[in-house]
Amino acid sequence: MGGALVIGAPRSGSGKSTLTLALLAAFRRRGLAVAAAKSGPDYIDPAFHAAACGHPSPNLDSWAMPPALLDAVAAEARRARPLLLIESAMGLFDGAGPEPGRQGSAADLAARFGLPVLLLLDVSGQSQSAAAIARGFATHRAGVRVGGVVLNRVASERHRRGAAEAIAEAGLPVLGALPREAAVTLPERHLGLVQARELGELPALLERLADLAEARLDLGAILALAATAAPPPASAAPHPPLPPPGQRIALAEDDAFSFLYPHVLAGWRRAGAEIECFSPLADQPPPEACDACWLPGGYPELHAGRLAAAGRFLEGLRRFSRTRPVHGECGGYMVLGQGLEDAAGRRHAMAGLLGHATSFAARRMNLGYREARLLADGPLGAAGTRLRGHEFHYARLTEPGGDAPLAELADAAGAPLGHGGGRRGPVSGSFFHAIATQEP
Repeated sequence: MGGALVIGAPRSGSGKSTLTLALLAAFRRRGLAVAAAKSGPDYIDPAFHAAACGHPSPNLDSWAMPPALLDAVAAEARRARPLLLIESAMGLFDGAGPEPGRQGSAADLAARFGLPVLLLLDVSGQSQSAAAIARGFATHRAGVRVGGVVLNRVASERHRRGAAEAIAEAGLPVLGALPREAAVTLPERHLGLVQARELGELPALLERLADLAEARLDLGAILALAATAAPPPASAAPHPPLPPPGQRIALAEDDAFSFLYPHVLAGWRRAGAEIECFSPLADQPPPEACDACWLPGGYPELHAGRLAAAGRFLEGLRRFSRTRPVHGECGGYMVLGQGLEDAAGRRHAMAGLLGHATSFAARRMNLGYREARLLADGPLGAAGTRLRGHEFHYARLTEPGGDAPLAELADAAGAPLGHGGGRRGPVSGSFFHAIATQEP
Protein backbone atom coordinates (compact mmCIF):
# COMPACT_ATOMS: atom_id res chain seq x y z
CA MET A 1 0.00 0.00 0.00
CA GLY A 2 1.30 3.47 -0.89
CA GLY A 3 0.45 7.11 -0.40
CA ALA A 4 1.63 10.00 1.72
CA LEU A 5 0.60 12.02 4.73
CA VAL A 6 1.75 14.93 6.86
CA ILE A 7 2.33 14.43 10.57
CA GLY A 8 1.37 17.74 12.19
CA ALA A 9 0.77 19.16 15.64
CA PRO A 10 -0.22 22.46 17.26
CA ARG A 11 3.34 23.30 18.36
CA SER A 12 6.92 22.15 18.82
CA GLY A 13 7.48 19.67 21.61
CA SER A 14 4.26 17.75 20.92
CA GLY A 15 6.11 14.52 20.07
CA LYS A 16 6.09 14.62 16.25
CA SER A 17 9.59 13.18 15.95
CA THR A 18 8.76 10.28 18.25
CA LEU A 19 5.54 9.49 16.35
CA THR A 20 7.24 9.76 12.96
CA LEU A 21 10.07 7.44 13.98
CA ALA A 22 7.65 4.97 15.56
CA LEU A 23 5.61 4.79 12.35
CA LEU A 24 8.68 4.48 10.13
CA ALA A 25 10.13 1.72 12.28
CA ALA A 26 6.83 -0.17 12.51
CA PHE A 27 6.08 0.01 8.79
CA ARG A 28 9.62 -1.04 7.92
CA ARG A 29 9.31 -3.97 10.33
CA ARG A 30 6.20 -5.01 8.36
CA GLY A 31 8.25 -5.05 5.16
CA LEU A 32 6.88 -1.81 3.69
CA ALA A 33 9.18 0.44 1.65
CA VAL A 34 8.62 3.71 3.48
CA ALA A 35 10.32 7.09 3.11
CA ALA A 36 10.25 10.30 5.11
CA ALA A 37 10.72 14.03 4.62
CA LYS A 38 10.80 17.09 6.88
CA SER A 39 8.98 20.34 6.25
CA GLY A 40 11.06 23.46 6.63
CA PRO A 41 14.76 23.83 7.43
CA ASP A 42 16.17 21.06 9.63
CA TYR A 43 19.26 18.85 9.45
CA ILE A 44 18.87 16.64 12.50
CA ASP A 45 15.39 15.10 12.22
CA PRO A 46 16.03 13.89 8.63
CA ALA A 47 19.09 11.95 9.82
CA PHE A 48 16.86 10.09 12.30
CA HIS A 49 14.32 9.49 9.53
CA ALA A 50 17.04 8.00 7.33
CA ALA A 51 18.15 5.67 10.13
CA ALA A 52 14.57 4.53 10.69
CA CYS A 53 13.58 3.90 7.08
CA GLY A 54 16.94 3.14 5.46
CA HIS A 55 16.59 5.91 2.88
CA PRO A 56 17.67 9.59 2.74
CA SER A 57 15.08 12.06 4.03
CA PRO A 58 14.84 15.34 2.08
CA ASN A 59 13.53 18.70 3.24
CA LEU A 60 10.47 20.26 1.65
CA ASP A 61 10.43 24.02 2.16
CA SER A 62 7.74 26.10 0.47
CA TRP A 63 9.40 29.41 1.45
CA ALA A 64 12.99 28.71 0.48
CA MET A 65 12.45 26.41 -2.52
CA PRO A 66 11.09 27.82 -5.79
CA PRO A 67 7.87 26.01 -6.73
CA ALA A 68 9.51 23.96 -9.49
CA LEU A 69 12.19 22.71 -7.12
CA LEU A 70 9.67 21.97 -4.36
CA ASP A 71 7.56 19.93 -6.80
CA ALA A 72 10.60 18.04 -8.06
CA VAL A 73 11.93 17.14 -4.59
CA ALA A 74 8.46 16.07 -3.42
CA ALA A 75 7.87 13.98 -6.55
CA GLU A 76 11.24 12.29 -6.22
CA ALA A 77 10.58 11.50 -2.54
CA ARG A 78 7.34 9.76 -3.48
CA ARG A 79 8.87 7.96 -6.46
CA ALA A 80 11.67 6.59 -4.29
CA ARG A 81 9.32 4.68 -1.96
CA PRO A 82 5.56 4.07 -2.29
CA LEU A 83 4.79 5.41 1.21
CA LEU A 84 5.97 8.87 2.35
CA LEU A 85 5.61 10.41 5.83
CA ILE A 86 6.31 14.14 6.11
CA GLU A 87 7.11 15.44 9.58
CA SER A 88 5.99 19.01 10.20
CA ALA A 89 8.27 21.61 11.70
CA MET A 90 6.81 23.52 14.67
CA GLY A 91 3.03 23.76 14.43
CA LEU A 92 1.16 22.66 11.32
CA PHE A 93 0.34 26.20 10.18
CA ASP A 94 3.53 27.92 11.39
CA GLY A 95 5.52 29.66 8.68
CA ALA A 96 6.93 33.03 7.70
CA GLY A 97 6.66 35.67 5.02
CA PRO A 98 3.65 37.32 3.43
CA GLU A 99 3.04 35.11 0.36
CA PRO A 100 0.22 32.55 0.75
CA GLY A 101 1.38 29.05 -0.11
CA ARG A 102 5.05 30.05 0.25
CA GLN A 103 5.39 30.40 4.01
CA GLY A 104 7.39 27.27 4.78
CA SER A 105 4.61 25.60 6.75
CA ALA A 106 3.65 21.93 6.57
CA ALA A 107 0.11 23.14 5.82
CA ASP A 108 1.48 24.59 2.56
CA LEU A 109 2.65 21.11 1.59
CA ALA A 110 -0.64 19.44 2.56
CA ALA A 111 -2.61 21.94 0.46
CA ARG A 112 -0.24 22.01 -2.53
CA PHE A 113 0.08 18.23 -2.86
CA GLY A 114 -3.33 17.11 -1.63
CA LEU A 115 -1.96 15.23 1.39
CA PRO A 116 -4.01 14.21 4.44
CA VAL A 117 -2.80 15.32 7.88
CA LEU A 118 -2.38 13.01 10.85
CA LEU A 119 -2.74 15.42 13.78
CA LEU A 120 -0.80 14.65 16.97
CA LEU A 121 -2.27 16.22 20.10
CA ASP A 122 -0.45 16.42 23.42
CA VAL A 123 -3.42 15.98 25.77
CA SER A 124 -1.52 16.31 29.04
CA GLY A 125 -3.46 18.63 31.34
CA GLN A 126 -6.70 18.36 29.35
CA SER A 127 -9.27 15.86 28.17
CA GLN A 128 -12.46 16.81 26.27
CA SER A 129 -10.98 20.23 25.50
CA ALA A 130 -8.66 18.49 23.03
CA ALA A 131 -11.69 18.16 20.73
CA ALA A 132 -11.88 21.93 20.36
CA ILE A 133 -8.25 22.04 19.26
CA ALA A 134 -8.80 19.21 16.80
CA ARG A 135 -11.90 20.87 15.38
CA GLY A 136 -10.05 24.16 14.99
CA PHE A 137 -7.19 22.56 13.11
CA ALA A 138 -9.60 20.66 10.86
CA THR A 139 -11.44 23.82 9.79
CA HIS A 140 -8.70 26.47 9.95
CA ARG A 141 -7.57 26.48 6.32
CA ALA A 142 -9.35 25.46 3.16
CA GLY A 143 -7.48 22.74 1.34
CA VAL A 144 -5.87 21.31 4.47
CA ARG A 145 -7.59 18.05 5.41
CA VAL A 146 -7.08 16.55 8.86
CA GLY A 147 -7.87 12.87 8.36
CA GLY A 148 -7.13 11.47 11.81
CA VAL A 149 -5.80 12.23 15.28
CA VAL A 150 -3.24 10.54 17.54
CA LEU A 151 -3.24 11.40 21.23
CA ASN A 152 0.07 11.82 23.05
CA ARG A 153 1.08 11.78 26.71
CA VAL A 154 -2.07 9.97 27.81
CA ALA A 155 -2.10 9.36 31.58
CA SER A 156 -4.69 6.56 31.85
CA GLU A 157 -7.41 4.67 30.01
CA ARG A 158 -9.99 7.04 31.47
CA HIS A 159 -7.97 10.00 30.18
CA ARG A 160 -7.71 8.46 26.72
CA ARG A 161 -11.41 7.65 26.54
CA GLY A 162 -12.50 11.17 27.55
CA ALA A 163 -10.39 12.87 24.89
CA ALA A 164 -11.02 10.26 22.16
CA GLU A 165 -14.79 10.24 22.55
CA ALA A 166 -14.98 14.04 22.39
CA ILE A 167 -12.77 14.14 19.28
CA ALA A 168 -14.85 11.40 17.62
CA GLU A 169 -18.00 13.44 18.28
CA ALA A 170 -16.30 16.31 16.44
CA GLY A 171 -16.12 14.02 13.38
CA LEU A 172 -12.44 13.04 13.50
CA PRO A 173 -11.23 9.46 13.98
CA VAL A 174 -8.69 8.82 16.74
CA LEU A 175 -6.10 6.43 15.31
CA GLY A 176 -4.02 5.80 18.40
CA ALA A 177 -2.88 7.02 21.80
CA LEU A 178 0.67 7.13 23.19
CA PRO A 179 1.28 7.01 26.93
CA ARG A 180 3.60 9.11 29.02
CA GLU A 181 6.73 7.03 28.60
CA ALA A 182 10.16 8.49 29.33
CA ALA A 183 11.86 5.45 27.75
CA VAL A 184 11.10 6.76 24.26
CA THR A 185 12.26 10.34 24.85
CA LEU A 186 14.90 11.36 22.32
CA PRO A 187 18.00 13.13 23.75
CA GLU A 188 18.46 16.80 22.84
CA ARG A 189 21.15 19.49 22.71
CA HIS A 190 21.27 23.15 21.74
CA LEU A 191 20.30 22.81 18.06
CA GLY A 192 17.67 20.13 18.63
CA LEU A 193 18.06 16.38 18.94
CA VAL A 194 21.47 14.82 19.43
CA GLN A 195 22.64 13.68 15.99
CA ALA A 196 21.52 10.22 14.91
CA ARG A 197 25.11 9.28 14.06
CA GLU A 198 26.11 9.83 17.71
CA LEU A 199 23.51 7.51 19.24
CA GLY A 200 24.88 4.00 19.41
CA GLU A 201 21.64 2.90 21.07
CA LEU A 202 19.50 4.15 18.16
CA PRO A 203 18.72 0.69 16.67
CA ALA A 204 17.41 -0.51 20.04
CA LEU A 205 15.42 2.70 20.46
CA LEU A 206 13.83 2.23 17.05
CA GLU A 207 12.83 -1.32 18.01
CA ARG A 208 11.12 0.02 21.14
CA LEU A 209 9.35 2.65 19.07
CA ALA A 210 8.15 0.01 16.60
CA ASP A 211 6.83 -2.03 19.54
CA LEU A 212 5.04 1.07 20.82
CA ALA A 213 3.45 1.74 17.43
CA GLU A 214 2.29 -1.85 17.06
CA ALA A 215 0.68 -1.76 20.50
CA ARG A 216 -0.79 1.74 20.57
CA LEU A 217 -1.54 2.86 16.99
CA ASP A 218 -4.03 1.68 14.38
CA LEU A 219 -1.41 1.14 11.71
CA GLY A 220 -3.93 -0.20 9.19
CA ALA A 221 -6.08 2.91 9.48
CA ILE A 222 -3.03 5.18 9.19
CA LEU A 223 -1.99 3.37 6.00
CA ALA A 224 -5.52 3.75 4.65
CA LEU A 225 -5.39 7.48 5.42
CA ALA A 226 -2.07 7.85 3.55
CA ALA A 227 -3.64 6.07 0.55
CA THR A 228 -6.12 8.96 0.15
CA ALA A 229 -3.32 11.35 -0.88
CA ALA A 230 -3.47 12.85 -4.35
CA PRO A 231 -1.05 11.35 -6.89
CA PRO A 232 2.41 12.98 -6.96
CA PRO A 233 2.82 15.77 -9.52
CA ALA A 234 4.67 15.06 -12.74
CA SER A 235 7.84 17.08 -12.49
CA ALA A 236 11.01 17.50 -14.54
CA ALA A 237 14.30 17.92 -12.70
CA PRO A 238 14.93 21.66 -12.17
CA HIS A 239 18.28 23.41 -12.29
CA PRO A 240 20.53 22.56 -9.31
CA PRO A 241 19.31 24.22 -6.09
CA LEU A 242 22.85 25.59 -5.75
CA PRO A 243 25.47 25.63 -8.49
CA PRO A 244 28.25 23.12 -7.83
CA PRO A 245 31.24 25.06 -6.43
CA GLY A 246 33.52 22.84 -8.51
CA GLN A 247 33.68 19.78 -10.72
CA ARG A 248 35.20 17.68 -7.91
CA ILE A 249 34.16 18.86 -4.46
CA ALA A 250 36.05 18.08 -1.24
CA LEU A 251 33.28 17.77 1.35
CA ALA A 252 34.04 17.76 5.11
CA GLU A 253 31.94 15.03 6.70
CA ASP A 254 32.06 13.80 10.31
CA ASP A 255 30.51 14.56 13.72
CA ALA A 256 31.66 18.21 13.50
CA PHE A 257 30.54 18.77 9.88
CA SER A 258 27.31 17.02 8.93
CA PHE A 259 24.74 19.66 7.96
CA LEU A 260 24.25 19.44 4.20
CA TYR A 261 20.81 19.21 2.65
CA PRO A 262 20.23 16.06 0.55
CA HIS A 263 18.62 18.03 -2.27
CA VAL A 264 21.75 20.20 -2.57
CA LEU A 265 24.04 17.18 -2.75
CA ALA A 266 21.72 15.49 -5.26
CA GLY A 267 21.65 18.66 -7.36
CA TRP A 268 25.44 18.84 -7.48
CA ARG A 269 25.65 15.22 -8.57
CA ARG A 270 22.91 15.70 -11.15
CA ALA A 271 24.97 18.58 -12.59
CA GLY A 272 27.93 16.23 -13.01
CA ALA A 273 29.98 17.11 -9.93
CA GLU A 274 31.91 14.42 -8.05
CA ILE A 275 32.01 14.42 -4.25
CA GLU A 276 35.01 13.30 -2.19
CA CYS A 277 34.43 13.27 1.59
CA PHE A 278 37.14 13.80 4.18
CA SER A 279 37.14 14.04 7.98
CA PRO A 280 38.72 17.04 9.72
CA LEU A 281 38.25 15.27 13.08
CA ALA A 282 40.40 12.42 11.73
CA ASP A 283 42.98 15.09 10.76
CA GLN A 284 42.45 14.54 7.05
CA PRO A 285 43.19 17.43 4.65
CA PRO A 286 40.96 18.21 1.66
CA PRO A 287 41.82 15.79 -1.17
CA GLU A 288 44.32 17.43 -3.49
CA ALA A 289 42.56 16.13 -6.60
CA CYS A 290 39.53 18.35 -5.86
CA ASP A 291 38.96 21.83 -7.25
CA ALA A 292 36.67 23.21 -4.48
CA CYS A 293 36.22 22.60 -0.76
CA TRP A 294 32.98 22.85 1.21
CA LEU A 295 32.83 22.93 5.01
CA PRO A 296 29.19 22.39 6.07
CA GLY A 297 27.66 23.31 9.38
CA GLY A 298 27.54 21.01 12.35
CA TYR A 299 28.97 21.09 15.85
CA PRO A 300 32.59 22.33 15.66
CA GLU A 301 32.10 24.05 19.04
CA LEU A 302 31.90 20.59 20.64
CA HIS A 303 35.17 19.52 19.01
CA ALA A 304 37.13 22.78 18.98
CA GLY A 305 40.16 21.35 20.77
CA ARG A 306 40.48 18.42 18.38
CA LEU A 307 40.08 20.67 15.36
CA ALA A 308 42.70 23.11 16.65
CA ALA A 309 45.11 20.17 17.09
CA ALA A 310 44.37 18.74 13.63
CA GLY A 311 47.53 20.09 12.00
CA ARG A 312 47.30 18.10 8.77
CA PHE A 313 43.71 19.27 8.24
CA LEU A 314 44.41 22.94 8.97
CA GLU A 315 47.62 23.15 6.94
CA GLY A 316 46.02 21.20 4.09
CA LEU A 317 43.03 23.56 4.11
CA ARG A 318 45.34 26.60 4.00
CA ARG A 319 47.34 25.10 1.15
CA PHE A 320 44.14 24.23 -0.74
CA SER A 321 42.81 27.77 -0.36
CA ARG A 322 45.82 29.34 -2.05
CA THR A 323 44.62 28.19 -5.46
CA ARG A 324 41.03 26.92 -5.09
CA PRO A 325 37.73 28.10 -3.57
CA VAL A 326 36.84 27.16 0.01
CA HIS A 327 33.39 27.89 1.44
CA GLY A 328 32.11 27.42 4.98
CA GLU A 329 28.50 27.41 6.18
CA CYS A 330 27.78 28.22 9.84
CA GLY A 331 30.06 25.75 11.68
CA GLY A 332 32.35 25.70 8.65
CA TYR A 333 32.45 29.51 8.74
CA MET A 334 33.47 29.37 12.42
CA VAL A 335 36.40 27.08 11.57
CA LEU A 336 37.57 29.38 8.77
CA GLY A 337 38.02 32.22 11.28
CA GLN A 338 40.88 33.17 13.58
CA GLY A 339 39.58 31.46 16.69
CA LEU A 340 36.64 29.66 18.29
CA GLU A 341 35.81 30.01 21.98
CA ASP A 342 34.16 26.93 23.43
CA ALA A 343 31.41 26.76 26.08
CA ALA A 344 33.99 26.89 28.88
CA GLY A 345 35.49 30.11 27.52
CA ARG A 346 38.67 28.50 26.14
CA ARG A 347 39.81 29.95 22.82
CA HIS A 348 41.09 27.55 20.16
CA ALA A 349 43.00 28.69 17.08
CA MET A 350 41.22 27.90 13.82
CA ALA A 351 42.29 28.05 10.17
CA GLY A 352 42.75 31.84 10.05
CA LEU A 353 41.60 32.11 6.45
CA LEU A 354 39.05 34.80 7.34
CA GLY A 355 39.45 37.57 9.89
CA HIS A 356 36.56 36.96 12.28
CA ALA A 357 36.42 35.04 15.57
CA THR A 358 33.44 33.35 17.20
CA SER A 359 32.36 32.34 20.69
CA PHE A 360 30.07 29.71 22.12
CA ALA A 361 30.68 30.84 25.71
CA ALA A 362 28.11 33.65 25.78
CA ARG A 363 25.41 31.94 23.74
CA ARG A 364 22.70 33.81 21.88
CA MET A 365 20.23 32.06 19.60
CA ASN A 366 19.93 33.30 16.02
CA LEU A 367 17.04 31.67 14.22
CA GLY A 368 15.11 32.52 11.09
CA TYR A 369 14.74 32.44 7.35
CA ARG A 370 17.14 34.58 5.34
CA GLU A 371 17.26 35.86 1.77
CA ALA A 372 20.76 36.66 0.58
CA ARG A 373 21.98 38.71 -2.36
CA LEU A 374 25.58 37.87 -3.23
CA LEU A 375 27.94 40.85 -3.44
CA ALA A 376 30.63 39.12 -5.54
CA ASP A 377 31.17 36.00 -7.63
CA GLY A 378 31.95 32.93 -5.53
CA PRO A 379 31.10 29.31 -4.70
CA LEU A 380 27.41 30.15 -4.11
CA GLY A 381 26.97 31.84 -7.48
CA ALA A 382 27.55 35.05 -9.38
CA ALA A 383 27.30 38.53 -7.92
CA GLY A 384 23.67 39.61 -7.63
CA THR A 385 22.35 36.06 -7.25
CA ARG A 386 19.48 35.76 -4.76
CA LEU A 387 19.35 32.74 -2.49
CA ARG A 388 17.03 31.68 0.28
CA GLY A 389 18.03 29.74 3.36
CA HIS A 390 18.19 30.18 7.10
CA GLU A 391 20.32 30.81 10.17
CA PHE A 392 20.18 28.64 13.27
CA HIS A 393 23.09 28.98 15.66
CA TYR A 394 24.00 29.96 19.20
CA ALA A 395 27.55 31.12 18.48
CA ARG A 396 28.21 34.81 18.06
CA LEU A 397 30.85 36.93 16.38
CA THR A 398 33.27 38.33 18.95
CA GLU A 399 35.64 39.82 16.36
CA PRO A 400 34.05 40.85 13.05
CA GLY A 401 37.35 41.00 11.18
CA GLY A 402 37.98 43.20 8.16
CA ASP A 403 36.98 40.96 5.28
CA ALA A 404 34.64 42.09 2.52
CA PRO A 405 31.05 40.98 3.19
CA LEU A 406 29.70 37.97 1.34
CA ALA A 407 26.04 38.97 1.00
CA GLU A 408 23.31 41.43 1.79
CA LEU A 409 20.70 39.75 4.02
CA ALA A 410 16.98 40.18 4.66
CA ASP A 411 14.50 38.25 6.77
CA ALA A 412 11.45 36.34 5.52
CA ALA A 413 9.34 39.51 5.48
CA GLY A 414 11.96 41.35 3.41
CA ALA A 415 13.25 43.52 6.27
CA PRO A 416 16.95 44.29 5.69
CA LEU A 417 19.43 42.76 8.12
CA GLY A 418 22.62 44.29 6.75
CA HIS A 419 25.67 42.52 5.44
CA GLY A 420 26.62 38.98 6.44
CA GLY A 421 29.58 36.66 6.14
CA GLY A 422 32.99 37.38 4.72
CA ARG A 423 35.19 36.73 1.71
CA ARG A 424 38.91 36.97 1.15
CA GLY A 425 40.34 35.83 -2.16
CA PRO A 426 38.91 32.36 -2.93
CA VAL A 427 37.72 31.84 0.68
CA SER A 428 34.18 32.68 1.77
CA GLY A 429 31.71 31.82 4.47
CA SER A 430 28.78 32.92 6.61
CA PHE A 431 26.30 31.73 9.23
CA PHE A 432 23.75 31.52 6.38
CA HIS A 433 22.71 27.98 5.30
CA ALA A 434 21.73 28.12 1.62
CA ILE A 435 18.72 26.07 0.54
CA ALA A 436 18.14 27.23 -3.02
CA THR A 437 18.92 29.85 -5.61
CA GLN A 438 15.81 31.87 -6.45
CA GLU A 439 14.33 32.30 -9.89
CA PRO A 440 15.29 35.61 -11.54
